Amino acid sequence: MYNMLIAIGNVGKDPEMKFTPDGKPVTTFSVATNHTFTKDGQKQTETEWFNIVVWNKQAELCNQYVTKGKRVYVEGRLRTRSWEGQDGQKKYRTEVVGNKVLFLDRNGQGQDKSEEAPAAVETEDLPF
Repeated sequence: MYNMLIAIGNVGKDPEMKFTPDGKPVTTFSVATNHTFTKDGQKQTETEWFNIVVWNKQAELCNQYVTKGKRVYVEGRLRTRSWEGQDGQKKYRTEVVGNKVLFLDRNGQGQDKSEEAPAAVETEDLPF
């Protein structure tokens, strides 16, 4: 079996970077993808949202260069986590653990960064 997902879309909110207790950076952000189809002669669009999680150097670069509205290519695997909420109910979250991120927008389009973003970021050193 193979668990792989590729999402190409727009970032829905600015990334949020945190650190694990042992100091490893982890960045999360959302990506929206669109699927356009025709139903009963009418063009329709469905939007699917993906929660993205990236680690280590990739987390630092995504936190630095990814912003709301930017187009990205994310390659990774699906993971579903579960936990017990404060209300005692079991909660679930499905996310993409990214191992490759491509920044598709050129620098300067809606961003005032002094450095050029790298074209791609890949990591194989995930902490699990």
